Amino acid sequence: MSREIVAGVDGSPESLAAADWAAREAAYRGLPLRLVHAWRWEPLDLPLAQDPAVQQKAASDLLHQAESEIASRHPDRPLSAQVLGDTPVAALLETAKDADLLVIGSRGHGAVVGFILGSYGQQLIAASPVPVVAVRSREGEGPEPSGGEIVVGQTGDADDSAPALKVAFETAAARGASVRAVRAWSLPPLFAFSPGSLALADEAGGLVPYEEKALREALAPWRERFPDVPVTEHVEMGSAGQVLLSQSGSAQLLVVGRRARRGALGRRIGSVAHAALHLAPCPVAVAPHGDDEPQD
Repeated sequence: MSREIVAGVDGSPESLAAADWAAREAAYRGLPLRLVHAWRWEPLDLPLAQDPAVQQKAASDLLHQAESEIASRHPDRPLSAQVLGDTPVAALLETAKDADLLVIGSRGHGAVVGFILGSYGQQLIAASPVPVVAVRSREGEGPEPSGGEIVVGQTGDADDSAPALKVAFETAAARGASVRAVRAWSLPPLFAFSPGSLALADEAGGLVPYEEKALREALAPWRERFPDVPVTEHVEMGSAGQVLLSQSGSAQLLVVGRRARRGALGRRIGSVAHAALHLAPCPVAVAPHGDDEPQD
């Protein structure tokens, strides 16, 4: 299947902002854009809306309106639009499984915030096999910052953070932007220290140099692959979520990794991705780790 960027739309301002962001990113990358609206007939409380043909026409009209608006803003971008007869999660996951990015809308800041696809947003982010970008409506916030950085969180070893670094460097290269790679660290409890870990830290010259070395090693293959992308390295002691947010004030995009696990309420994303999605001042890309639990 040819490469593309997929955006889910539901007629809301946030989903239209997401589609607009997706169109700009598609232009940066030289890719086509596909708009998707998921619809499946179910009986509603309103008598006039019981007819599935009425509901289907409403879904088609909604998608056509979004398509027309995006096409008018980006007339040179190859664009397709599709109404899918399934639930939003199933439809978008199936449609975007081979896409470069899946883009959805998000309802702003706050600890108690829903995503624009209702309760489906977190399910999509937790289950998607491709990176998901959550975009808020920028109405009244001014234009997207130019010359800003792509901020990416680097955690664990190089393999853990490779998917997030890939998104960050590809996006920066497409946009002519720079990358700010952030590694947060904290002192483990005393019982967590082992002779081996102490030896590694001592070999590096201390805990801070050890963390700096880990970041350099994780970045090395991506610097080699994208030699024209300027890179700033930032290592700071503190909570990963707080450190990342403190570095993303002027970012065009914040990229974090995701290691989803099953809980009592279904698949859940990690605390760092959760904090970024709810509190970051810019769009957030969540890239799945390679060792995520497989989908059913």
